[in-house]
Amino acid sequence: MAKKRPQTKAKRPQPAGGAGAAGADGAIPVVGGREPCPCGSGRRYKACHGRAAAHAVTELVQRPFEGLPGECDWVALRELVPAATVELTLKNGLPEGVPSVTLATVLPMAWPALRRDDGSVLIGLQNDTASGDISRDLADTLQRALEAEPGTPVQGRRAPADGPRLQELLEADAPFEPVVHSGFEFWVPDAENATAEVTASLERANAAAIPTVRLSGVDAAYWCETPEKNHLRWVMPHAEERLLDALARLHAQGRSSLGEGTRLVGSFRAHGLTVPVWDLPSEVSAEDVEKPAAEFAERLAAALAVEEPLTAEERRARGGLTNRQVTLS
Repeated sequence: MAKKRPQTKAKRPQPAGGAGAAGADGAIPVVGGREPCPCGSGRRYKACHGRAAAHAVTELVQRPFEGLPGECDWVALRELVPAATVELTLKNGLPEGVPSVTLATVLPMAWPALRRDDGSVLIGLQNDTASGDISRDLADTLQRALEAEPGTPVQGRRAPADGPRLQELLEADAPFEPVVHSGFEFWVPDAENATAEVTASLERANAAAIPTVRLSGVDAAYWCETPEKNHLRWVMPHAEERLLDALARLHAQGRSSLGEGTRLVGSFRAHGLTVPVWDLPSEVSAEDVEKPAAEFAERLAAALAVEEPLTAEERRARGGLTNRQVTLS
């Protein structure tokens, strides 16, 4: 599920500004690329402040979900989980005529969002985005979905560089509780009246979905089943370097597994967080790994608290783990 992402590293986009700005607050208004720049430089906008504005739109925000409740689960649903939904809570409450807002991993025909006939809103998380800030793109999609006519999908577009982010629209203290589904039937509340296009899209999606279960005893850990072996993919909130040190300590001690026949094989890096991955025998179910995962969480907490430098053996273990790290975003 890896996707191509803009690779420019930068801070979050900020409105262009300067001493000669036209606005009272120093902000440069957006105008046509061939028009004179409002800052008074005499150059065209696209060759002056328009260049910085265009760059801001493509800047990559390393942790787009930072500050949202359930950041680790946001990352998992964006990159790892085929079919899941979460009820979202808006800061200012639901607008009139909108009974609910639901985040979904994927929507039919890869729509960015859908306003259902009953007025409820579904937002797709796994779509390609036009800028380097997924949070801003999703916030723009959400706002447009809330205003869309019932029964219509919302198409993708590039969000304004000065538009709000999800962190400004969603209630920070609300619970974020993903519900993982075995298929995409949540797309169609009334399957008998679904169009042939939606039905075909549903069948294709169900056929491609990997069976996935969210563990209940630890946060943001997802068991999945594949033909040859099963896996546990666990999104963790700890700083990457400190987490890799802790994993290396446990690995060198022979305490990084989740039980007989299991093995810590490496990690993903996704949206600023690290996702350790374990291989599991095909007979090991999600229920089987609940207790070992909880026990591992205790060992990891102890390892994270160690301040001493890594030993030579631990450094070798760390090198092996980092050599098998894959960046998804």
